Amino acid sequence: MSEHQREHPAEHARVRDQPTGDGPLAGLLVADFSRVLAGPLTTMTMADLGATVIKVERPGEGDDTRSWGPPWTARSSSYFECLNRGKHSIALDLADPADREVATELVRRADVLVENFRPGVLARHGLDYDGARKLNPRLVYASISGFGSAAGADLPGYDFVAQAAGGLMSITGAADGDPMKVGVALVDVLTGKDALIGILAALRGRRLTGEGGHVEVSLLTSLLGGLANQVSAFLTTGEAPVRMGNRHPSIAPYETLRCADGLLAVAVGTDAQFRRFAEVLGLPGLAGDPRFAANADRVAHRAELAERLEDALAARGVREWEPELAAAGIACARVNDIPAAVELAVELGLAPLLDVGDGHPPQVRSPITFSGAAPGPPLPPPDLNQHGDPIRAWLRSPGPFPDRPTPSEEKR
Repeated sequence: MSEHQREHPAEHARVRDQPTGDGPLAGLLVADFSRVLAGPLTTMTMADLGATVIKVERPGEGDDTRSWGPPWTARSSSYFECLNRGKHSIALDLADPADREVATELVRRADVLVENFRPGVLARHGLDYDGARKLNPRLVYASISGFGSAAGADLPGYDFVAQAAGGLMSITGAADGDPMKVGVALVDVLTGKDALIGILAALRGRRLTGEGGHVEVSLLTSLLGGLANQVSAFLTTGEAPVRMGNRHPSIAPYETLRCADGLLAVAVGTDAQFRRFAEVLGLPGLAGDPRFAANADRVAHRAELAERLEDALAARGVREWEPELAAAGIACARVNDIPAAVELAVELGLAPLLDVGDGHPPQVRSPITFSGAAPGPPLPPPDLNQHGDPIRAWLRSPGPFPDRPTPSEEKR
């Protein structure tokens, strides 16, 4: 990637010459009462897929993440901007009767409502699920919480706390080190995607029954579902999984191995792959060694195996081994930083970036693509209350929501 490409990556990574359309969720109106990450990710994905999303924020402050910096963009924080493109913003104080009536009318008209207030907060304003269902029986109402709406209702739901409480930290980090969080709010991301799956399923059910429904997800249950083989191992053996660094509990070699100049991530999933791996390393006899012939044997002797493999890998650098192993069908990769990961996606033709315009930095596009026409370019992340006036005007009169409302004068 050239220096110009690094400075202007969106120019060289966007999908070009692809016809645009309305998107598969066009015509759906989403009332976004959520903030921070999981809920905004859910609603932004719906906007990427063509839905109209109205983001309801607190006057004066807005979404918590507007103040979560550095880094800052020219208009907000980069954290806020990565989760809120394609949305229209209105600021409403639900404790104010006039603003509450605006919110109530929005709920009457919406197809989907997404909220992540603590359970019970919206009930004070008549906008919990029971209240919303009376206003709009066709509404799909999605609630996102940290620990559910029963005994865990009063527990605040931050990703970091969920990683600790849900066991993810206990299996992350070096075997002889402290438990560590994952380097991104992964539980929020999992929960946001689970919420979207539930919403789409409920919308499908609405087509069959004519009625909406209540979708509930929590950080803890989404994390437990995402722990997959690790929680299954506990349920099978009764033993708690432990931290293993970059090693895998059930496969070997499936870890980072040191070469002459750095680490190479190697994932060998079958005995046939291991035989090819050993041949490329100049160790053909290794696959015949009874300690390493089958995967279960390699797992039992993983330390000895890693020592033999690293002795061979030390002869050359990562960039020399990587293409040779890949040519033999061995999954491997050097350990990239984020700039190098973006560069790789560009080189592979994945068009990972999106230019939202209006002076905003490029963003990572939705990973979902469709054949045929793609949704048109999204609105940039909104300023607080940017569309407040046109949204209020629309809610006072009949008619469809204006696709691209004129921004309010008070937006800056």
